[in-house]
Amino acid sequence: MGPLQGIKVIEIAGIGPGPFCAMMLADMGADVIRIDRKDPSGRGGTTAGGNARFDVLNRGRRSLALDLKNPEAIETVLKLCETADVITEGFRPGVMERLGLGPDEVMKRNPKIIYGRMTGWGQEGPYAPVAGHDINYIALSGVLHCLGREDSKPVPPMNLVGDFGGGGMMLAFGIACALIEANKSGKGQVIDTAMVDGAALLMAPMYGMQAMGRWDGDKRGVNILDTGAHFYEVYETGDGKYVSIGSIEPQFYKLLVEKSGIDASEFQDQHNKDKWRGYKATLEKVFKTKTRDEWCAIMEYTDICFAPVLSMNEVHEHPHNAERGTFIEVNGLRQPGPAPRFSRTKPVVKRPPPLPGEHNEEALGDYGFSASDIEKLKASGAI
Repeated sequence: MGPLQGIKVIEIAGIGPGPFCAMMLADMGADVIRIDRKDPSGRGGTTAGGNARFDVLNRGRRSLALDLKNPEAIETVLKLCETADVITEGFRPGVMERLGLGPDEVMKRNPKIIYGRMTGWGQEGPYAPVAGHDINYIALSGVLHCLGREDSKPVPPMNLVGDFGGGGMMLAFGIACALIEANKSGKGQVIDTAMVDGAALLMAPMYGMQAMGRWDGDKRGVNILDTGAHFYEVYETGDGKYVSIGSIEPQFYKLLVEKSGIDASEFQDQHNKDKWRGYKATLEKVFKTKTRDEWCAIMEYTDICFAPVLSMNEVHEHPHNAERGTFIEVNGLRQPGPAPRFSRTKPVVKRPPPLPGEHNEEALGDYGFSASDIEKLKASGAI
């Protein structure tokens, strides 16, 4: 059940990229214990600002609620780490050390453990100690400057590039790499995952194109993949909806011209940037002559490189997503399913997002804590 079955992960609860990484590990079969903050009221808090059951990023794992200001709680985490394979955290540099849970303390208990750190700016550098969010990390990495249309200000792509692509996924990849290395060396190590680094890495092909003179790094909305080109663009249809076109290769471009019904003789010079504005204006008019569904009937399932632009309320109904099971339901909550796919060790979502502290006794028991140990932790206020 998932390629990471048997891997034990301790996740120090945070927001955004840290939970996304832990979700990916849990989806792949890892046994993830999430260390949530203990709510002094005893009711349990949430990280979503509402019902914890809707916190999809927390799916697939168990929750242990601890008061990390309590020395007994700190000792509990250290004991958990003694038999764990991985620990992840997403605090500012130095916070875990002040808690007594830094890499040195944890690795004294378990030299083979992988210590995954997630920050925006990294563990060192002038920005390291200051706060930030996705929009700031992608700004400093050069990503945000590239996003948007010509003669407009940059447009943040939600928090997909910094938090999740450049952050959570990078940490998950780093953990997978470190686990493989630890099996060879018998030693753990610390992973410094910075969202600014990860976001910059995602721009690698653009730096290559810039070096070849095929990408203007000072402008946005004028390049082949940033809405500058008429053949890589989103077009509004007659019913106010949208379709996406990605006809980069010449054979796909030829098919676009044919299926859209425009005069092929006027659209021959595909890569002449001086003609892109005029070509795009023509296509804008053409796509408004039919509804999205009508264009789907003409272009869908062809090699144009076409897809309708679907809303979050539509995606699960599309035949392709439905057949692949791209979206699943867990406890009645629709959400994206685990990815990628595996032929043998197929990942599944093992459980819905937990309530903080929901698995206190179960999780501690599985890690070797006796009933009397757990009662002592309760009495001390650690859990």
